[in-house]
Amino acid sequence: MGRPRKFLSLLTALVVAVTAATVPSSPATAGAVAQTTGPGAVLLIGGALADDNSAVYGEFVRRAGGAGARIGVLSASSAVPHSSANAVVKVLERYGADEATWIPVTTKKDGSGDDPSYAALAASMTGFFFTGGDQFRYVQSMIHSDGSDGAVLHAIRERFLAGAPVAGTSAGMQILAGTDMITGGLSYHGVRDGSRAGYYDDDQILGYWPAGGFGLVGSGLVDTHFDARGRTGRSIRLAADTGHDRVYGVGEDTALIVTGAGTADESARIVGTNGVSILDLRAAQVGQTGGYWSISRVRWSYLTDGDTYDPDRWQVGKSVASTPVVPAARAAATPTADVFGSYALRDAALDLAGAGVSTSTTGTTAQTAPRFVVGLTKDAAFTAYGVAGAGATSFTDLALSIQAG
Repeated sequence: MGRPRKFLSLLTALVVAVTAATVPSSPATAGAVAQTTGPGAVLLIGGALADDNSAVYGEFVRRAGGAGARIGVLSASSAVPHSSANAVVKVLERYGADEATWIPVTTKKDGSGDDPSYAALAASMTGFFFTGGDQFRYVQSMIHSDGSDGAVLHAIRERFLAGAPVAGTSAGMQILAGTDMITGGLSYHGVRDGSRAGYYDDDQILGYWPAGGFGLVGSGLVDTHFDARGRTGRSIRLAADTGHDRVYGVGEDTALIVTGAGTADESARIVGTNGVSILDLRAAQVGQTGGYWSISRVRWSYLTDGDTYDPDRWQVGKSVASTPVVPAARAAATPTADVFGSYALRDAALDLAGAGVSTSTTGTTAQTAPRFVVGLTKDAAFTAYGVAGAGATSFTDLALSIQAG
């Protein structure tokens, strides 16, 4: 089910080389990115980023140049783009950026994504922050109908390839994805009915955009608000439908910070208050149970603050604060009856991780036409981790299945 990354790595390297040779840094940005010889960091933020999350905001501002940072804020995804951008501008300046400026590309102003003055403004920035809303508005306002970059996106991409960091939260994270970008849909209906290419103003349709977003991170599908909105089911179904073998599901108030994106040196680190789910579908088996779609042998790792991940090696690195958990002498909690409800599946997995008497648990969907069962199993590859005696807070290689029942 995998997709080769070698071509993406070579293409990124080529573009970086050409950009470095032919596009000089503007005077305003030279100081902030001169030390970088490859693409900037990508901060995939799962949404609901708290204003006081100094770990995420602070790292982004630092990577953008600290006291010399000039950050372009884009908010075309929002129904109220100016106020959305203004809120972020204030927070970024509070965290020490020299200047945070709205780049006023919106769907409300035709052609704003090709405005030369906005492109010039973007070219002078040392970092970029994309706000939330509806990711498809970014597609409409910043990408041409033939799939090519608008002038503003072109300028942003050049700065990114020269080392400028790019952050996005919620829809602003989703637009940074590669092919088959999720455009909407709920887990239950996605699992039951499958995915459909396109954009739909209907939560009961698991929609995706085959051409994808900006393509800054292509080593896996990405999804936002992952645990809070119960999106495990929809992301697994879309990955299986479209041939992806990895999903990054980023929790709220949490960032997956990717460096070296698209290169052989790509790596990631988790920062924030919740966690990031990495779903491995390399050995997954798709079938049918009772006439409905099913999947088994998905591997799920849930990583938290300070953990790292190497996409090329599929390797997890645990933070120094995390140690393997000795499970308690108890059974797993009663299975949830709303497995795609807010935090239900994550909490069931963490509970199972710390239950020494149980090796598996299940959860069912609240909907019954049909009812789907999500199975979680600890096998020999599974390990649970905790911090300072707090019980299981993260884990690696939990087996997951979904079937009607």
